[in-house]
Amino acid sequence: MREDRQNDEARHIRITPNYLDHPDGSVLIECGKTRVICSAMIENKVPGFLRGKNKGWLSSEYSMLPGSTPTRKVRDISKGKLDGRSSEISRLIGRALRTCIDLDKIGERTIWIDCDVISADGGTRTAAITGSYIALKLAVKKALENKRFEEDPIISKVAAISVGKVNG
Repeated sequence: MREDRQNDEARHIRITPNYLDHPDGSVLIECGKTRVICSAMIENKVPGFLRGKNKGWLSSEYSMLPGSTPTRKVRDISKGKLDGRSSEISRLIGRALRTCIDLDKIGERTIWIDCDVISADGGTRTAAITGSYIALKLAVKKALENKRFEEDPIISKVAAISVGKVNG
């Protein structure tokens, strides 16, 4: 049995906004002992399939740092290819965030979402989705203040939590 919470209680969540200096938006999200740095950066270009269409894109990358788990997590670059789990979580984050933004309202720009797990104790993908949304929201706020966007492209909110099923 857990000593810190009941089975029907969510982990304590702590969010530190503007955790990094350089991205347009960033957060450190902590869910129990899981800690993920999420950042959003807006780039003034789009993938080739969107050039000339006055439409933007949002893409994400997810990775676990070597010291984020009890045994060293090998960096993908050392293996020469992206780990299947990291790739699928990157896609999941991108899909989740693209549901909450109108990409027609950002012009020919790409919003890059980066999630780096610094401590993994379960729930890294849900923490990454929630933290990424907040980083995105901060980046959009900054873009609106700096007149990079004419109107708010965020159309809904996104957050994630994992649940388990016990004894049916």
